Amino acid sequence: MMNLSLNILDVVQNSIRAGAKHITIDISESAIKDLMEIIIEDDGSGIPEEILQKVTDPFVTTRTKRKLGLGLPLLKQHSNLAGGDVEITSERGSGTKVKATFMMSHIDRQPIGDIAGVVTILISANPEIDFLYRHKTDKGSYEFSTVETREFLEVKSLSDNTLLNNIKEMIKFNLGDIGVSE
Repeated sequence: MMNLSLNILDVVQNSIRAGAKHITIDISESAIKDLMEIIIEDDGSGIPEEILQKVTDPFVTTRTKRKLGLGLPLLKQHSNLAGGDVEITSERGSGTKVKATFMMSHIDRQPIGDIAGVVTILISANPEIDFLYRHKTDKGSYEFSTVETREFLEVKSLSDNTLLNNIKEMIKFNLGDIGVSE
């Protein structure tokens, strides 16, 4: 994966396959602390204990059609290369939390990529799921909630293409305001 937003997309797709109805994506970047932290939390079915211990092994997956799972192993590899690590906690029936850390200044830290595009794709493809996206930098923070947006706009779905494009541009603009790294 060429950038961290694609890693995030892959981990969130795991949450969706686990039946999550609420997914939170938290990204924190601090040049002052030389730390980037990505946390993805869901209320899905959780990971069985016997799988949780081996979930970052690419040859361990719960899928039946494809016996290879690269999302979490790649995230761990990218994190380790950039001086960080990945922690995964899960409780059956309650959900999963994936936390990845990176040294911001590390030469091997991948760029964040098109996170606004990834969030918009997730919203578009999964209108029944509530997404909360938060991004914090040394300059400030930004939050986007599908629940609040639907309530504010008085709509049941955010699937209109024009609306989705406007959401993507709004996210990009606000991320620029808080100095999100590339």
